[in-house]
Amino acid sequence: MSENRNTENVKTADELLAEFDRESNTRQFAGIPGKLLKVLFIAFAAFIFGTRFFTLPEQVRMSSFLGIIIFLGFLIYPLYKKQTAKRNFIPWYDIVFAIAGATPYFYYAFNFREITNRAVAINTLDKIMAVVGILFLFELCRRAVGIPILFVAGGFIVYAFVYGKSLQSILFNLFYTTNGIPGTPLNVCSTFIVFFIILGSFLEKTGIGTFFVDLANSIAGYASGGPAKVAVISSALEGMYSGSSVANTVGSGSVTIPVMKSIGYKPEFAAAVEAAASTGGQIMPPIMGAAAFLMSEITAIPYVTIAVAAILPAVLYFTGIFFMIHFEAKKLGLKGLPKESIPNFFKLFFRKGYLFLPIIMLVTLMAFNRTPAQSACMAILTTMFIMLATDIVKMVKKLSKKEDIASDVIDTLLLFVPVAAFFIAMFGFGMKMENAAIISGLIYILVSFAGKQTKESGRIALDALEGGIKNTMGVTLACGLAGIVAGVITMTSLGSTLIDLIVPIAHNNLFFALFLTMLTCIVLGMGVPTTANYLIMATITAPILVKMGIPLLAAHMFVFYFGIVADITPPVALAAYAGSAIAKSNPLKTGVTATRLALTAFIIPYIFAFNPKMLFIDANALDVVLIIVTSLIGIIAISAGLERFFLRKLEIYEVIPLLVGGLLMIYPGTLTDIIGIALVAVVAVLQIAIKKKPEEKG
Repeated sequence: MSENRNTENVKTADELLAEFDRESNTRQFAGIPGKLLKVLFIAFAAFIFGTRFFTLPEQVRMSSFLGIIIFLGFLIYPLYKKQTAKRNFIPWYDIVFAIAGATPYFYYAFNFREITNRAVAINTLDKIMAVVGILFLFELCRRAVGIPILFVAGGFIVYAFVYGKSLQSILFNLFYTTNGIPGTPLNVCSTFIVFFIILGSFLEKTGIGTFFVDLANSIAGYASGGPAKVAVISSALEGMYSGSSVANTVGSGSVTIPVMKSIGYKPEFAAAVEAAASTGGQIMPPIMGAAAFLMSEITAIPYVTIAVAAILPAVLYFTGIFFMIHFEAKKLGLKGLPKESIPNFFKLFFRKGYLFLPIIMLVTLMAFNRTPAQSACMAILTTMFIMLATDIVKMVKKLSKKEDIASDVIDTLLLFVPVAAFFIAMFGFGMKMENAAIISGLIYILVSFAGKQTKESGRIALDALEGGIKNTMGVTLACGLAGIVAGVITMTSLGSTLIDLIVPIAHNNLFFALFLTMLTCIVLGMGVPTTANYLIMATITAPILVKMGIPLLAAHMFVFYFGIVADITPPVALAAYAGSAIAKSNPLKTGVTATRLALTAFIIPYIFAFNPKMLFIDANALDVVLIIVTSLIGIIAISAGLERFFLRKLEIYEVIPLLVGGLLMIYPGTLTDIIGIALVAVVAVLQIAIKKKPEEKG
């Protein structure tokens, strides 16, 4: 596989996404078929936003939501990858599959009261519909997400049979109750995760990704190994709103990886840097691939507490990668980019800093206890207002240069209508904030198409809606299968069984329990989207750690971290393989290198599991300051030890105390800090005192 890739021309970002991100591997449509599908997707978006105005029974809302996803999914996801080559083509059987796959969910939506009254005594038609619905969910999930999650969900269904549950009981519990497919995972997906994914699509359309790369370039482009440091910073920023490690890798990696190679980094290292940084973006507050809001929903811990707790681990993760890059650059004698190619930070921030406003709006509203859906809707409206303000500035500039200005004046005045509509809806009609935002956003799109000069903005908004819905599909399908996992655990009491098995095996050995949990999370997390990934981990593994005495937040953060690093852990290291395709490097070597670069992600969760003060749990102000300072020094020491370079090349007798000292400093505690500082200080003194030895070139 790698040999073939090395002889290929560089692929486009879309081609790479289609190859490594199943969600992006969709059929291509143009002309009238493309417009018809766009209408269907936008109509679905209207349905989603419309549910904020009228209340439907949960069974109706969730079944309809998943039914529409399945119908649209079979239209755009091919049976196999090569089918995407033919434009405007849907095989006849996929049209049949779309109708047949969606029918059971609408059947349940229209008959849910009668089915609920029948309880476990469902009739033959109910059973057929449930079987068909589950089978088509599995097939579409295979196309859009991948095979690993099918084995997980399928294994749980098999366990239900082994446990002694009848087919009738399994079908009823998994398909017709809110403990199964239309359960908590699908509920949170349809209630608010969908809004965050749409927000991410809108942010992408505003050009925030390019802004983040430029901003990172202005901060670190000049430094030794500058392009690699730019990749780390930009990926951390992009990860705030991106819910996909692969999409993040391809999005910024298509720019950063070639530049890293051009200044002297090996292809495997360049690809690994981008993959590790992009994967780390999923643990970066404030959004964390929407997992922060999901974690708050599941644990009932306030969102702000979770976001604050995630700051230090995320900073340590990126600090570790940053300094490994730095020491690698120093070891190889690499330089930064020419000064003339680096933008001025202050000028750039002054011109484009407004692109941060939607994220600021989101975090601020969440901090003031607004619901995730309210906050996301307002953040989406903020992106629209940014587009609106940009249009107004353009129109005002045009007005100053023309004599016949009547039509432009009308277009400009029309752009103020959505803003007025928002305040009238809120304060005049007493609408909820998110509903006023939805009304205002709709008016903005209509007004944009009404103006002669603003049609492009309207098209961009519709494209963002369509893109957001498409990006929702894989997550929704995975959440449906996660509901199967949760349903089997509920009906068989598997959670209690696992706790009863693992806790005695661990024999109160917390490290052993954590190690087993880590392996489970990495295996179950392979190829699964961030949100569904966390849902599965929170359902299966987190309760075990809580039973072992780990605080609730620390347990959930632990399983979340190790579910995420599956994206760079061979053999299913999708983010690393996507980076290797851009760099034309060996995929396996890239995955191994990415794992080494992200080693802190394998260390930090153990630290906060043993000592939750790293998550600021039961920590006073002095504790916080000491933890931050010592942890940062410790992570730098570990990075130097792994790269075998500090102030100069490290000898083996210097590496071991540096690694041990770094680990001791990361672990919160006065004694460990003192020993760690002493060990690191000894190495630092040796580095300074001993004359630098001449090193071989090459």
